[in-house]
Amino acid sequence: MRALLMQILSLAAWLVIFAAVFIPLERLFAVRPARVFRAQWLTDLGWYFINAIVPALVLAVPLATLASLTQRIDGLAGWYAMVAALPLWAKLPLAFLVNDIGSYWAHRWSHRNAFLWRFHAVHHSAETVDWLVNTRAHPVDMVVTRFSGLLLVYLLGLASVSGSGGGVDPMLFAVTVWGTFWSFLIHANVRWRFGPLEQLISTPAFHHWHHSNDENRDRNFAAIFPFIDRLFGTLYLPKGFPTVYGIDGEVASSLPAQLVDPLLGPVRPKPVPTA
Repeated sequence: MRALLMQILSLAAWLVIFAAVFIPLERLFAVRPARVFRAQWLTDLGWYFINAIVPALVLAVPLATLASLTQRIDGLAGWYAMVAALPLWAKLPLAFLVNDIGSYWAHRWSHRNAFLWRFHAVHHSAETVDWLVNTRAHPVDMVVTRFSGLLLVYLLGLASVSGSGGGVDPMLFAVTVWGTFWSFLIHANVRWRFGPLEQLISTPAFHHWHHSNDENRDRNFAAIFPFIDRLFGTLYLPKGFPTVYGIDGEVASSLPAQLVDPLLGPVRPKPVPTA
């Protein structure tokens, strides 16, 4: 209980830091001006704490088991020894790349598969996109995407059961921490554009187009590297920003309903307006 309390306090401190960074930026450089305390901000705040704790707990055992099993495969011993000997500066970009490829396909599948879309629709239900919308995600959706990315990291030997001395593996730590920060940034309601750099690394514009709800939807699935989308034919990055966000269906506004509804059935269609 004490450990959980300390984790919650740590998350609260990070939340204050994120708010101190992103709220002023969104006030100064907004794509479209929006209220700080907009609709469903309390729901997203609840998701912030849930998704910082639950997915990691769920993934701990399967990832540790996977890592342990792969290290015992005799035919791969030479490969793992070679990867382990690589310097950190070489292993780190490889870990980011393979994690992004794995999560790309899980993310893309979540848009194509009706069952997975039930959970992923919670995230896409936001009709305005800002830094806190990053936290609005069903734990099932988070687990599927994270596991798919980290699966490749472990299978290729870029991360092990634990780091030296029994601590957190540096690859896992770097991928998780950097990925978390970058997710907040690319959801931010800021109108920044970065020219040619946008072809190399994801930006708010890149990810905002992923949240569009028009004929250009279902693009830009990568979390960090847009060239993965280019490679697989899903990149869309024009000038400007989308004019409409959200989904065609209807997702409940409360956190308990967003948690339970995907388990009970598909996303409900939006009611037809009456004359």
